[in-house]
Amino acid sequence: MADVSIKVRPNGPYLVSGPIDLSDADGNPVVIPEGKTTVALCRCGASTTKPFCDGTHSKIGFDAAAKAVPGSA
Repeated sequence: MADVSIKVRPNGPYLVSGPIDLSDADGNPVVIPEGKTTVALCRCGASTTKPFCDGTHSKIGFDAAAKAVPGSA
């Protein structure tokens, strides 16, 4: 997937930009809303629109890890 960008928002979602194919845990395709070139993926686990973010993280006080672990990739 060329030209795909993922940005981690502090205590918020992953912002994924570019041409992506998204599937659920069973391999079923997840429809990207028409015309969207960037989607926000939930990382707090509380969204009612999973896998997409609905802003619930800000209401529940989601506190993500400060940074990625160096050398973990």
